[in-house]
Amino acid sequence: MAEFELERGADARKVPLRLLFVQADERPAVEEEDAQVVMSFPHLVLRELIAFLALLLFLVAISLLFDAPLEELANPDRTPNPAKAPWYFLGLQELLHYYPPVVAGVLLPGLIVGCLMIIPYFVVNLERAPLWASGRVTKVIAILLGSVGLVAVLACSGAHPLWPAIVPTILIALLMVLPGLLGTGTRTLAWIGSRSLPFWIFTWFLAVGLALTVVGIFFRGPGWTLTLPWRDGIYY
Repeated sequence: MAEFELERGADARKVPLRLLFVQADERPAVEEEDAQVVMSFPHLVLRELIAFLALLLFLVAISLLFDAPLEELANPDRTPNPAKAPWYFLGLQELLHYYPPVVAGVLLPGLIVGCLMIIPYFVVNLERAPLWASGRVTKVIAILLGSVGLVAVLACSGAHPLWPAIVPTILIALLMVLPGLLGTGTRTLAWIGSRSLPFWIFTWFLAVGLALTVVGIFFRGPGWTLTLPWRDGIYY
């Protein structure tokens, strides 16, 4: 007969077998919730409909009180300068200033979409382990070397240094290594140190995308030159 040793653990991958002890003639203790529940329809659906109508009424009122910034009729013989894409595509248009159209318009977006499609099939971030749970010195060196390499690629791979991505990379790298260098003595450092690696990767993507979009909206003028909105105005 095989012998088994009882082991306590919260990780089901390391300790896959579970034992449940139940007293005779009694049910397991389960917390009962007295919260009342209601059906989605009509309670939730009607509230969403009211919110939709309120938002629609607000947009109608805004359109009646303020004129839309429309220009003259489109002239196919005259291209506006600068010709800006909608705001949600200005990050990609900003990349065209640094990389060839094939790279900025096809390869990079395709790579991002491909990664988003593949990531759900990998076992990632199951435990949400803090970045600084172990190996502090090794991780500091790895983060610094990786950040320096990424900054070098962003600075030398395009026609110009990609500053909208370089600056967020440096700032996020500094935030990542702060708990490793200064410890987690304060509440802010403890919160930063408790973040996981996937959190920082997603934050980097979000910060770079936001920086590219903001630069494209407010800091680009005729000929896609760099302008200052408080001095030259905003070019739509």
